[in-house]
Amino acid sequence: MALDSGQTALLRNEREGTYWQPFTANRMLRANMEPRTMVSAQGAYYTSSEGVRLFDTLSGLWCTPLGHAHPRIVEAVRRQAETLDFAPSFQLTHPGAISLAERIADMAPEGMNHVFFANSGSEAVDTALKVALGYHRIKGAGNRFRMIGRERGYHGVGFGGMSVGGIVSNRKMFAAGMMSGVDHLRHTYEPEHMAFTRGQPTWGKHRAEDLVRLVTLHDASTIAAVIVEPVQGSTGVIVPPVGYLQRLREICTANGILLIFDEVITGFGRMGENFGAQRFGVTPDIITFAKAVTNGIVPMGGVIVTDEIYNTFMTGPENAIEFCHGYTYSGHPMAAAVGHVVLDVMREEGLVARVRELEPVLEEAIHGLKDMDVIADIRNIGLTAAIDLKPAADKPGARGAALFEAGLRGGLLLRCTGDTVSFGPPFISTAQELRDMVSTLRRLIIEVCC
Repeated sequence: MALDSGQTALLRNEREGTYWQPFTANRMLRANMEPRTMVSAQGAYYTSSEGVRLFDTLSGLWCTPLGHAHPRIVEAVRRQAETLDFAPSFQLTHPGAISLAERIADMAPEGMNHVFFANSGSEAVDTALKVALGYHRIKGAGNRFRMIGRERGYHGVGFGGMSVGGIVSNRKMFAAGMMSGVDHLRHTYEPEHMAFTRGQPTWGKHRAEDLVRLVTLHDASTIAAVIVEPVQGSTGVIVPPVGYLQRLREICTANGILLIFDEVITGFGRMGENFGAQRFGVTPDIITFAKAVTNGIVPMGGVIVTDEIYNTFMTGPENAIEFCHGYTYSGHPMAAAVGHVVLDVMREEGLVARVRELEPVLEEAIHGLKDMDVIADIRNIGLTAAIDLKPAADKPGARGAALFEAGLRGGLLLRCTGDTVSFGPPFISTAQELRDMVSTLRRLIIEVCC
């Protein structure tokens, strides 16, 4: 039987690696001759090339909270492509970008009324870092060049985001290209003090004092910004201790340092509020966003800034470009059209409130795994959770890899990073689907890890 073009391409990639996949062990994948391909998706489920229906336990990559193939989004893409498929973003714009920026600003914390569009979380972070540097320079404080990130932080893969990020494997190959003047706060995760916590740990607020140490070491007058994720997502759902983010805000304010919240994962409802800033009651100076704003359908990201920051840039000759930065696809008409529909659906279907309803369901289900000896920790907040598997002897990551493979056969598309399994199911999930997800997970853990 003749192969179709898709099958031929798969076979070629198995042999030659024509498609170099991101964040993937490409040689192992080709050696196993088992391409991991999804062929369709509907609602909260993918279908693999093997015909297995897989519950989407992480909303794609934290980015599809409305599920897949939502009919209103499909229609919006078709309609926008027929009307205005591209508009230049330099010196020109289109109504969709203007109105979407207004809607996003209305959702943000009070006083954050200005939106600059990018196309991904990585671009949003690099934009935020440039905003911080530009802001201080305009204020006459060009000596503020240092950036403070946090250990285990993930801020994308641009050179700026990688520099302030704190995941070692993402940094070590590219040390020669790192930004200068970057330092890192200690992370807040200490399992001996917070294992199996539901919601925010009560231990760890004092870790914010590490910023005082760095201010003393470097001198506040050299520090431009601190960037943190309200909840550290990509490193395995590390939840901030009670009072920790508030203390960071106090220290930054006292020392004239901008506070950036990277909300690429926590933005647009994942925490049961519009943004994590509102869930934790802390207003930063800059918020980065991406992913859920378009339900992952068309790439889009951006930053939201305070009135103070925006107005500081709006100085100098009126014919001068205030911020020499941007992207060909900033505020792309297709992305803006999808963004509007996503926000419409979230509002009309009450999906942010639904996250608050589902949070205790996920919490109760996932912590029900505590009795399994192979599990070292469980944590959760909003519609996110993570479990840590105890590493197999001399084989760290082996259990996570085996569980991922078992999930592909057993009906769960899992996100396993080493021996950590992270969860961020779609907002449209039912309570029973979350319970079934965890029930299936228990069966798979018994099958491959016990």
